Amino acid sequence: MMIDRKWIEQLISMALQEDLGERGDLTSSAILDGEEQGKAKIVARQEGILAGVEICRLVFNQVDSSVESQVLKNDGQFLSDGEVVLQLQGSLKSLLMAERTALNFLAHLSGIATLTHQFVEAIRGFPVKLLDTRKTTPGWRMLEKYAVKVGGGTNHRMGLYDMILIKENHIRSVGGINTAVQKCLDHLRREGITARIEIEVTSLDELKEALALTVDQIMLDNMSVSEIRQAVAITSGRVPLEASGTITLENIREIAATGVDFISVGKITHSAPAFDFSMLVE
Repeated sequence: MMIDRKWIEQLISMALQEDLGERGDLTSSAILDGEEQGKAKIVARQEGILAGVEICRLVFNQVDSSVESQVLKNDGQFLSDGEVVLQLQGSLKSLLMAERTALNFLAHLSGIATLTHQFVEAIRGFPVKLLDTRKTTPGWRMLEKYAVKVGGGTNHRMGLYDMILIKENHIRSVGGINTAVQKCLDHLRREGITARIEIEVTSLDELKEALALTVDQIMLDNMSVSEIRQAVAITSGRVPLEASGTITLENIREIAATGVDFISVGKITHSAPAFDFSMLVE
């Protein structure tokens, strides 16, 4: 997954401006004269999966291009409590100015990668893929979906622009599944657009109706395990099925065992706990 460097630098710049404002780091400016040089290291304070180390480096470099850094662990690697991820050397004032913003990026992305990894491990052995959703932090979607991939998950659509997903409110807006699907097919044909079509169903009756139409994937929304199992039997492999809604680490393995092709989990992006890192000046 390629992430545009210019876009990342703009996001970092906005995050730094949020922290530094017009006056900069008042504490460091008061305590240091700006000439002091030193070393620091970023240390993991828990176990998990690393994500965002290069972005962390970019934060320090944007604050001060003379800061030297050495990556000791790469994205996707498992971290143990106490392991050093990044070593830094340069102006102490610059290191302290960049510290919180850099750790915010690293902690959030590693938290997503770690939680994603836990869900992926929970369904290991079943031929099912874990999908993310659009339930992301505004402005952070590309990075959060990158962290999902680092953790072993699979990206669903990136936004409203790259895939059709007909949801319950779309169906209600036009009065039925058949009408909604036909309108989407007509629109793609008329505009000369190639895009996959997925439709959300909330009952087995709606599933049967959707199976008679031209769709690429069907989402089973908030169905019980028993209903999902019946849906898999009814579909019999004709269309890939995605289970969605109220998925937890406790029930995901049982859902994977039903035979669905995908399981989407919003929690991995919108509720992942921050990974615990510290920066220590040596």
